[in-house]
Amino acid sequence: MDRPREVIFHRSANRAHLLLGCDRELALSAVFICALVAFSLMSIWGVFVAGFLWSIFMAALSRMGKADPMMRQVYLRHVKYQPFYAAKSSRNATADTTPLQWR
Repeated sequence: MDRPREVIFHRSANRAHLLLGCDRELALSAVFICALVAFSLMSIWGVFVAGFLWSIFMAALSRMGKADPMMRQVYLRHVKYQPFYAAKSSRNATADTTPLQWR
């Protein structure tokens, strides 16, 4: 009882939930879009176009999921905060000074 207790964290409990190697919502959105294309064209060519689009979507999304599984959430947060934090300052930007009461 001299040692502190060790708790084992399994990698599966700390991993992002992916579907076919990409974000679940993006993968299901891609399937939905391809199904819309297939049913709207109503021909064998529509099925081929939908399959081609699905393979392109899944290749891009799985590559994105492999680079960063949380990329969609990070991008949405970036867009949400864009009006507040510009990526770079403009030429006319002025440096903010520290108020005297904070010193």
